[in-house]
Amino acid sequence: MNEEKKIAGIYIRVSTEDQAREGFSLPEQEKRLCAMCEFKGYQIYKIYKDAGISAKTGNHRPAFERLKEDIKAKKCNTIVVLKLDRLTRSVYDMEDIMKFLEENNAYLDCANDDINTTTANGRMVARLLTTVSQNEIERTSERTKIGLAGAIKAGNIPHKAPFGYKHVDKKLVPDEATKDQVIRIFNLYYEGNSYQTISNLYNEEKVFGKTNWCDGTILKIIENEIYKGDFVHGKRTGNPTYYENVVEPIISKELWEECQVQKKKNSRNYKRDKDYLFLQKLKCPKCGRILGGNATRKKNGNVYYYYQCHDCKISIKETDIEKEFDNFINEIQEYDAIVNQTILPMIKTKLDNPKDKLVKELNEQKQKAERIRKAYINGSFTIEEYDSEREIVEDVIKNLETKIKECDICEELKFTPEDILIKRDIDYINKIVYPEEYEEHTYMWKDYTRKEKSDLIMRYVDNVELEYYGNNKVRLGEVYFRESICKPMNELYDAGYLDKVDYAILGNIGTKLRFSEYLPIEKVSEIVFTLRQYYNVGYFEATYYYDDKVMYFNDYENRNIVRIFPIEDYQKMDKIDKLQLGVIYIGNDEKCLLDNKEDLFTSIPEKTNCRVYELDEETKKKKLESIEKAKQKREEFLKRNDNVSQEQR
Repeated sequence: MNEEKKIAGIYIRVSTEDQAREGFSLPEQEKRLCAMCEFKGYQIYKIYKDAGISAKTGNHRPAFERLKEDIKAKKCNTIVVLKLDRLTRSVYDMEDIMKFLEENNAYLDCANDDINTTTANGRMVARLLTTVSQNEIERTSERTKIGLAGAIKAGNIPHKAPFGYKHVDKKLVPDEATKDQVIRIFNLYYEGNSYQTISNLYNEEKVFGKTNWCDGTILKIIENEIYKGDFVHGKRTGNPTYYENVVEPIISKELWEECQVQKKKNSRNYKRDKDYLFLQKLKCPKCGRILGGNATRKKNGNVYYYYQCHDCKISIKETDIEKEFDNFINEIQEYDAIVNQTILPMIKTKLDNPKDKLVKELNEQKQKAERIRKAYINGSFTIEEYDSEREIVEDVIKNLETKIKECDICEELKFTPEDILIKRDIDYINKIVYPEEYEEHTYMWKDYTRKEKSDLIMRYVDNVELEYYGNNKVRLGEVYFRESICKPMNELYDAGYLDKVDYAILGNIGTKLRFSEYLPIEKVSEIVFTLRQYYNVGYFEATYYYDDKVMYFNDYENRNIVRIFPIEDYQKMDKIDKLQLGVIYIGNDEKCLLDNKEDLFTSIPEKTNCRVYELDEETKKKKLESIEKAKQKREEFLKRNDNVSQEQR
């Protein structure tokens, strides 16, 4: 090999990152390699150039492939490069090149690395240098990833700001001028509107002066995790990185999840002519496969639904699941109907009152409007450009002013956590004392249509566990609810806005009871006497022993426990072996104190400031006065409503 004439194929390459480095430009490499070939007596067959291409594994290099084809055709027998890393930085690629050279009786000559692949030592040096080069690439990649991860976690998202956001000091923050439209898009989609419907609506309204809204734009917004505060880097790669809570969210994670469920539901896989309540929620307890749905129509016209695993020959009636499922869903249904749809929006609006931000943004938009006006006066804008820009800014200003008015109204709300708890206390007592009337006034699970039931399960239930107990028979096991319902319920509970139903041991009796968070004694007094305007509720204290996990108090059989709550702030206690609890109850034979029972289901009693332990004549007098006052206010309210209804008719 050393004796034969060396016919060189000069290979030169630059990658994007190399182009600015001295000595690595294509002309510089060509000049140096031609001089080396002349010095060594090599005949130059051709110069092969790959520009802007990295030496990473898998990159296609057209010029290098042509060089290999020419070596196979015996047009040249020597690859001449400036440095080994011009050829490859991959150990695996280097082995392939070494094998190729050996098979074609060719060799490699590197100007800067003094490599001769005709010897074993030369091949070893080539492998070592390639290993070092690959290691450097991997270390650089690691440093880049670490730096990028740190930047992303700090809110510096390396992308153009999506609609609804803007960059401030390199950080991605919500844009007060546009974020409301993002919220609106998610709400519209959650309500059942399609991408096309939303885009058509936005085009009709010329939102921000645009008429080019399309369904693809809406889809990208719905799918983007950034709107719930998260970011996914490297979506197009096989190994993306997920970062949670890196930017201020525009919508809640719950709403985002709900929209993904809605998206899944609207997909072709979910389209069906029948509303199966538990489709995609049940797994075969034997093989773990998702159970398929089946329906049969009897001669009487009734449709019966089943879920089956054909492989394991398991079938279960939907009615059997729903019968047991009713015990799980009632609390969720109650939460959805009373809290999620009515009370929670008011609370969130009040707690997340963005008035200061809105006022600041309003002033900025007014200043922008003034700058646009001055620009038009100075001749920087045509009348058409001025009208277009002015219209966009005026729309934003109008939207901000509406939001500020809503905040002003919200500030007047006298809505407290106790209001929800008291309403739920009243409803719970109503269910015990007047069960028939309660069912008449309450939209319960049994009153839901199949579609309403299916939608509620789709929205809130993650999966339903089935248990196998022989002869291909199954029964309901655990029911797992989605984070979109569990998280807000837990947050409301922790904030004192909501109670929970849980099992508890009372002496030697196990039962389900309602619990709420810590309440100071003065709040307890207020709640008890507020409830006593409607019912003769009682109050006593009990002790919970942590070691035994049991609550002890007397005469439980003659009492209906309404709610239990700590009256000690256990979160501030260093060590807890026992905890004092407050217990609100009602006797088995108690009835309401109102003349009109209808008020039990439609109103919340007026608050009082009485103290629990002052059950004297003065207190009783105040209580009666408070009841009369509440009755008078309700009568006035009903009279006003009647007058309004008559006017409307």
